[in-house]
Amino acid sequence: MGFGDLKSPAGLQVLNDYLADKSYIEGYMPSQADVAVFEAVSGPPPADLYHALRWYNHIKSFEKEKASLPGVKKALGKYGPANVEDTTGSGVADSKDDDDIDLFGSDDEEESEEAKRLREERLAQYESKKAKKPALVAKSSILLDVKPWDDETDMKKLEECVRSIQADGLVWGSSKLVPVGYGIKKLQIQCVVEDDKVGTDMLEEQITAFEDYVQSMDVAAFNKI
Repeated sequence: MGFGDLKSPAGLQVLNDYLADKSYIEGYMPSQADVAVFEAVSGPPPADLYHALRWYNHIKSFEKEKASLPGVKKALGKYGPANVEDTTGSGVADSKDDDDIDLFGSDDEEESEEAKRLREERLAQYESKKAKKPALVAKSSILLDVKPWDDETDMKKLEECVRSIQADGLVWGSSKLVPVGYGIKKLQIQCVVEDDKVGTDMLEEQITAFEDYVQSMDVAAFNKI
């Protein structure tokens, strides 16, 4: 497993393809797996690798709390596609036989003509397969809990404020009021977002901006579609 060399364009391309239908390296929330891969990337991926760039910017927002993210950080070779080896920082590919030729090895490596030809053939096959793959739009279904200040808050007006938030890649769904105690009810509202356009941080920032009605916002459920 691995992403090849994450400090090279080829390695970043593998990372981008891997994240085409995922928000995180593992699971459905940021973890030490994301921290390990993030720290191996030398900087923001180029704009055309939008899945990798979206993930990079999102994980960067957890910079201050990355040590507290769940999970145990493992070697880079424990993450990523099963058919790609990690070579980040190694600078040398293991070339014992044809099966061990690094698909994304450095151009500076000395290699035989046969190994070079085989590597180029495999790279061409990989690019051809990738070109035929239909572009997927990564989407998530999010259930939000929006809490008012007290039992006198106008919940109808609060919901109107929430639904007034419009953005490309954001669609509001059903909602209901859920009792939380002492006569207070919270708004529970569903939405579907395109992952590379709308994030929970943006939603929280805009919803809590209605400070006359909203005390706080929490993510009750987050599922990939």
